[in-house]
Amino acid sequence: MALLAPTTVLTQQHYHTLKERFAPYPIEVGLLNRFRTASERKQIMQRLATGELDVVVGTQQILGKAVKFKDLGLMVVDEEQRFGVNQKEKIKALKTELDVLTLSATPIPRTLYMSISGIREMSLITTPPPSRRPISTHVTPFDLDTIRSAISQELDRGGQVFYVVPRVEGIEEVSAKIREMVPTARLAIAHGQMDAAELESIVLGFSSGDADVLVCTTIVESGLDIPRVNTILIEDAQKFGLAQLYQLRGRVGRSGIQAHAWLFYPAQTTLTETARKRLRALQEFSQLGSGYQLAMRDMEIRGIGNLLGAEQSGQVNTIGFDLYVQMLQEEIREIQGQEIPKVDNTQIDLKITAFIPTDYMPDPDRKMAAYRSVATALSRRELKQIAAHWVDIYGPLPKSATQLFTVMELKQVAKQLGFSRIKPDGQQHVVLETPMEAPAWNLLAEHLPKHLQKRFVYSPGKVTVRGLGTLPAEKQLRSLIEWLDQIQAGLDQAKQTPSNLKSVGQAALIEAG
Repeated sequence: MALLAPTTVLTQQHYHTLKERFAPYPIEVGLLNRFRTASERKQIMQRLATGELDVVVGTQQILGKAVKFKDLGLMVVDEEQRFGVNQKEKIKALKTELDVLTLSATPIPRTLYMSISGIREMSLITTPPPSRRPISTHVTPFDLDTIRSAISQELDRGGQVFYVVPRVEGIEEVSAKIREMVPTARLAIAHGQMDAAELESIVLGFSSGDADVLVCTTIVESGLDIPRVNTILIEDAQKFGLAQLYQLRGRVGRSGIQAHAWLFYPAQTTLTETARKRLRALQEFSQLGSGYQLAMRDMEIRGIGNLLGAEQSGQVNTIGFDLYVQMLQEEIREIQGQEIPKVDNTQIDLKITAFIPTDYMPDPDRKMAAYRSVATALSRRELKQIAAHWVDIYGPLPKSATQLFTVMELKQVAKQLGFSRIKPDGQQHVVLETPMEAPAWNLLAEHLPKHLQKRFVYSPGKVTVRGLGTLPAEKQLRSLIEWLDQIQAGLDQAKQTPSNLKSVGQAALIEAG
């Protein structure tokens, strides 16, 4: 088994926890991170290759080419949202039958979508540990008096404080200001650019009570468990992502004492709409176990990313939700000897707002089920039935939900025709990406109206629809659905033609006989 964590400090914590819990059993646990010397790392890798080591805890070093496992059966990924696509692809490449358990309080939009659509299984742990209390969250303009008061109040009750800054640059100046405001406080500084031994010493010392305030970067974001820290102050909170802020807030309140999280933004700065939504969401979802609701909100703010591509969020350039249909069973159609390729999914990257608004369907569990039903619909008839069901329960569909169904209609017909992605190409055109060869496209193009055939230009890997990008996004969707429907109808008719001709020929032979 391998346990993968994003930071060196967190791997240290997991290592000591596993050593303690597995002590009564004949299980060997190893640690692989930058705190280990070259000789220690070499010895650990040798023991992994021979099977002498049962469990290894480490950072992404354990995904390196030099690390070989004799028989890896389980990979546990802690703080999954901190890992990128490259690391996740390396996990897939380790072994074809590897079981992977990912842990996250705030899954990234794409991971959450995979659970909604049924591609991944998801379990929710919503019961907090005994005696935990919700964290009091304050969003306010930057103010030195507020900072002084918050730190002093925490120190007066015998606690410790995290003071988080977005960058390493200027961290010494921030520390000097805090010393000036609270002269009695013992301060320590921690960030990822420090020497490994120095960083470990500082964090362990702070955990032991050697300092009252730790001025740090987001290095404390992942998994640190220091029960005496019950106040966190985050400077320039607008520069952090929603998941980051939630994780940082989760570093406090890990005992039965009321904890406080202060999110500061520059008083003279006008926040962007996205930043305002992030801060508002964090203040709104302050109850214990609200990570799932925050992840859903994050998905609506940022989009869901690409199921098979490199982007884990974003997908469209506006706030919205673009579903990916996972219909694995589709027969390969052959027309006149030319094969239309099978694609697992069609990705729509047009600038369209397509999601279920919270004010239309406020219950997150029902919304999750609603997304799942749309994602698994196999026909337009099913989509219409789902839409009618929503109207009966929740009232008329809002525009974004209507466009969600339109996107799904386009996905269904585009997938049947072998198009894997539809995206803008500059300001003028729209591209339909496809693995089909030129002969197969020529077959499809025959069924387009004459006046449209010159607008569709094939080149290896894509078909460019010239001029379509100048239309509004909704018109682009409807036009593509109409044109691809015409292609599909022509293919269906052509498929029936050979059998019809055969029947006619047989009838003629019977009459002649």
